[in-house]
Amino acid sequence: MAFLEYVLIGFFIGIITTAPVGPVNVMAIQHAIKSGFRHGVYVGLGAVVADTLYAIAAIFGVSTVTGFIEGQIDLIEVVGGALLFIFGLKIWNTHPHLNGGDDGKEHGFLGDATAAFLMAITNPGTILAFIAIFGGLGHFRPAHGDYIGALLMVAGVAAGACTWWVTISALVTRYKSRIDDAWLDRANHIAGAILMLFGSLIYLKLAFDLLA
Repeated sequence: MAFLEYVLIGFFIGIITTAPVGPVNVMAIQHAIKSGFRHGVYVGLGAVVADTLYAIAAIFGVSTVTGFIEGQIDLIEVVGGALLFIFGLKIWNTHPHLNGGDDGKEHGFLGDATAAFLMAITNPGTILAFIAIFGGLGHFRPAHGDYIGALLMVAGVAAGACTWWVTISALVTRYKSRIDDAWLDRANHIAGAILMLFGSLIYLKLAFDLLA
């Protein structure tokens, strides 16, 4: 697979793993509304660091494991597809609130980025989501030993996550008067639907492989 394709796949993964509205998204939105675009982006960048570390651990962990158990790739994809569907359903049914969870204090860019990093790095669902996605990619994942391909995919994840934070901070700053809990619900419905679709596509691919 061309290196550009690894970057693009990673970019898409970075967006869909960042988009679900959890504590970090709420925090970034709150700060973008209150303090402007740059503050929202700085909060997001703290989460990007955590997500990148988890993506590195997941893709190299999955690649190493599948290098030894290539005969179990189908099983890995089955489990990964199921986890993605479950994560998507959970996100769909999550109802975040814009008010609350923020102490109203300004901690500076570095302080808020650090707080976002700690929230993201202590969320076990993040690493499980990355393992499920990378495990479910099958032949679209870099082969065992393809370190350049793996790093390019991780770079794509980081780029996708950064793009999300820049975009959401810009939109919130521009349309902050329209942001409410209903808007957050819609964002989670979209993110959850994408994850459930991704999980379903993995099963569809497996079905076609069986019929081929």
